[in-house]
Amino acid sequence: MKIKVNGKEKNIELGNEKALLSSTLELLGYKPNTIVVEVNNLIINSKKWEDEVLKEGDRLEIVSIVGGG
Repeated sequence: MKIKVNGKEKNIELGNEKALLSSTLELLGYKPNTIVVEVNNLIINSKKWEDEVLKEGDRLEIVSIVGGG
């Protein structure tokens, strides 16, 4: 399945699993507690990542949260 992540096309292979947002983020190497995710211009609450199923052509914008002072 092809999706766009931060403007770059990615080919995601999850085997027989549904393309859950949580699984996809893990596959891409992101740590859930350090990012905010937007799918097709809609911010998805991290509590709903297990329920969000991605489809061919979806667009993800992933922003890392950086602490500092």
